[in-house]
Amino acid sequence: MKTRITELFGIKHPIIQGGMHYVGFAELAAAVSNAGGLGIITGLTQPSAAALADEIAKCKDMTDKPFGVNLTFLPVVNQPDYPGMVKAIIDAGVPVVETAGNNPQAVLPHLKDAGIKVIHKCTSVRHSLKAQSIGCDAVSVDGFECGGHPGEDDIPNMILLPRAADELEIPFVASGGMADARSLVASLAMGADGMNMGTRFIATQEAPVHENVKKAIVAATELDTRLVMRPLRNTERVLNNAAVERLLEKEKDLGGDIKFEDIIQEVAGVYPRIMKEGDMDAGAWSCGMVAGLINDIPTCQELIDRIMDEAHALINQRLGGLLAA
Repeated sequence: MKTRITELFGIKHPIIQGGMHYVGFAELAAAVSNAGGLGIITGLTQPSAAALADEIAKCKDMTDKPFGVNLTFLPVVNQPDYPGMVKAIIDAGVPVVETAGNNPQAVLPHLKDAGIKVIHKCTSVRHSLKAQSIGCDAVSVDGFECGGHPGEDDIPNMILLPRAADELEIPFVASGGMADARSLVASLAMGADGMNMGTRFIATQEAPVHENVKKAIVAATELDTRLVMRPLRNTERVLNNAAVERLLEKEKDLGGDIKFEDIIQEVAGVYPRIMKEGDMDAGAWSCGMVAGLINDIPTCQELIDRIMDEAHALINQRLGGLLAA
């Protein structure tokens, strides 16, 4: 399948693995890229620029296909070594960077001068247009269904994707609620050039996370996620567990007086305990509503092959058959 996204990134299939904290390691990124998609290493999961350089080198040993690195720009007191990470990406010849969070304009000249393609994750049309205006090559349009941070507008993809198609000139992929061939074909129909999958790729054999995490996603339904940190305007969609229930109770009790310090136990530094140790009640962790569509733990190759085979069948047989009738 050829789209503007496959042409832009030099990949076989219009499927991108989103950058995910303590998930986007070399093993997963290489597996996705080897299967014809675009794998992504998560930059801020690495403790330093040197560690990121090592992870990129590891990925290059595991695949000769294009892959990218996610850089999420966060408003934090102790800033990560963004200049060092950008240098590591450029020095390694990484062809694609997925940016997220704050405006990436400050690093764009360095990336673009190195010939790197930049796709920015956005949760609204206005942010997508801003990304286009500052020179991003593509955007990932993240609907309200997504795991992680869906923004504060609460617009689902059935509305957000056609709106993006109406406004944007650069290519974009659909993100949030993406799991299978139906997701891909629907996204293409609404004007996207491919799709970005996060939660679906956690439930794969190559994802370097504890089996408890994968089993929790398979067991979950579309009703099992919650929105936390809404009063702080830092909304995050997470899988429900005991820690999330405590967090929501604090939000209810404290109301508008709540501060980040009140919920730090449930949200700060919990990812290693969850993703590595499998402590499923350690804290809040990002998971999309799409968990309700995930029923197995295939290899990345099996997953992507299945998606593409079924997508071709959907387009050529079911949809084509409707026209013939």
